[in-house]
Amino acid sequence: MLNIIAEIGTSHEGSVEKAKQLIDAAAESGADTIKFQWVYADEILHPNTGFVKLPTGNIPLYERFKQLECDKSFYIQMQDYVHSKGCKFCCSPFGLRSMKELLSINPDIVKIASPELNHYMMLEYLAGYRAKQEGEKVPVIISSGVSKLCDIEKALEILGRDGISLLHCITSYPAPEEEYNLNVITNLMGIFGVEAGVSDHSLDPVLVPCLSVLCGGSIIEKHITLSRLTDGLDDPVALDPEQFALMVHTLHQTEASIRHYGKELARQRAIEQFAEQYGKDKVIKSLGNGIKELAPAELANYERTNRSLHYMKAMKAGHIITPDDIAVLRTEKVLTPGCSPEFYSLLLGKKLTRDVENGSGVNLADFMEQ
Repeated sequence: MLNIIAEIGTSHEGSVEKAKQLIDAAAESGADTIKFQWVYADEILHPNTGFVKLPTGNIPLYERFKQLECDKSFYIQMQDYVHSKGCKFCCSPFGLRSMKELLSINPDIVKIASPELNHYMMLEYLAGYRAKQEGEKVPVIISSGVSKLCDIEKALEILGRDGISLLHCITSYPAPEEEYNLNVITNLMGIFGVEAGVSDHSLDPVLVPCLSVLCGGSIIEKHITLSRLTDGLDDPVALDPEQFALMVHTLHQTEASIRHYGKELARQRAIEQFAEQYGKDKVIKSLGNGIKELAPAELANYERTNRSLHYMKAMKAGHIITPDDIAVLRTEKVLTPGCSPEFYSLLLGKKLTRDVENGSGVNLADFMEQ
């Protein structure tokens, strides 16, 4: 049975009224689950990370995330309202603080966004929480954009596979349909033995979602917005309510076709129909070869969108590293990527052997004798 997720993310802009309008639109459009993002800017970015282009002009990306911060009471209210609509509440945390606060309100589903696939401290905390839960563990959905197979494997080593699902994804906004390589979904299920689906950032409401189901996907996530013309960070790649409802309708049609014809015949018939609508070449490319590798559209994002270690202030050679000195952050716009978050604990208490700049990526060579 499909789980269709409407990703509201931060499109509410911190407005309770707008958030409820988005929940109404998602529920009326047929979403099963409605998803938010629990944002604290300092868990995601360094203040010097660079600028983002908005219709109103360029502003620091860190400040844009600061504008999207909401307190715990906001998410409690949103969860209650989502439940009143008969939908499940899902949310993405982006660090230890937001993870702890999210778990304290007992969400229906925890979502790990693609850039946090290697936020090992956060994953370890979640794994510890789930280990202590009695009975059924809180379900976890992991997006796997801008990642390699080894990255997914490492995350699953921490979280286990019980109650875990994977979403194939391309971390590019918008993501080209032809680069989606949706046959990866089938292989992810076979390799890891978990349910899988797609987190779709393409602009079309039908092609990628429906092909994903034909590849065995059981979870479809797509951004929803009241209008693509508003200035939410993800609004330009989101579906408006009418488009989202179209997607839900075609997904259920695809499900019915599989039940009626069987998976293989339904897939063959759908590919023929999509080939007439989109062109055979586009459909074949969208299905891809099934090998999990970085898509061309996200190659430049690897090491910049996912997490690495960054210095939180300028420091001189001889300084002893404390927890306040380094953080697990996305690199994003202008800073240099650092080493893997797996080195965080190892570097605490270590002495710098050269001067380092505020915001720069942590390099293991910074601790080697010259």
